[in-house]
Amino acid sequence: MSALLSAEKVSKFYGARAGCRDVSFELWPGEVLAIVGESGSGKTTLLRCLSGHLPASSGKVRYTTRDGRNVALDELSEAERRMLMRTDWGFVHQDARDGLRMGVSAGANVGERLMAVGERHYGRIRATASDWLKRVEIPEDRIDDSPWSYSGGMRQRLQIARNLVTAPRLVFMDEPTGGLDVSVQARLLDLIRGLVKRLDLAAIVVTHDLAVARLLSSRMMVMQQGQVIEQGLTDQILEDPQAPYTQLLVSSVLQV
Repeated sequence: MSALLSAEKVSKFYGARAGCRDVSFELWPGEVLAIVGESGSGKTTLLRCLSGHLPASSGKVRYTTRDGRNVALDELSEAERRMLMRTDWGFVHQDARDGLRMGVSAGANVGERLMAVGERHYGRIRATASDWLKRVEIPEDRIDDSPWSYSGGMRQRLQIARNLVTAPRLVFMDEPTGGLDVSVQARLLDLIRGLVKRLDLAAIVVTHDLAVARLLSSRMMVMQQGQVIEQGLTDQILEDPQAPYTQLLVSSVLQV
């Protein structure tokens, strides 16, 4: 079996400064990988390179498609890349406003992604959107409301529904609980964990919160100054960190 996604010495430079440098790993179907580190460590830059939102300066990102082809992201045509992002991939932004169409209704936000993959029957689109609102714990009677009228937690759940409605195989998440109240975070994390397990999703989660990494991921990469300094099973790293920076991160943020 081939890795679902692989990074081969991926680097991104801004002039002489490295956003990320020589990052290599493999992600397998159904696996959840957490990328952790302090602000400025390079984790979001790496995520954007992996997801095709940012061109890497060097290295390769490869993906195994549903038909078994192993393709390099930078060798896809623009149309192929857009279709990949509409079907097999999802991207959950920290600020839901970046991942939603704020000027259309909640139902239209979910329905648009279905239309992008060819669905045209209004009744089926609306029924599917309604079903997904229920799955992410949004009342069905809010289907015609604008995301502007939603709370921050509801917007984030709507963004998740919009991403998952086309049954992707891989979802990228950039600080998915950032900026939310603690009680809202806990509810959202429980929802994400349940959906990932139930749908057998692979996911790459960027977070500065080691508690989020522990709850969601099976494997973890720790980044510092653009480089991966430690990687392994999440519980193993949190219970027995090897790199001095990881030891400091664990001791200052999470009691294990």
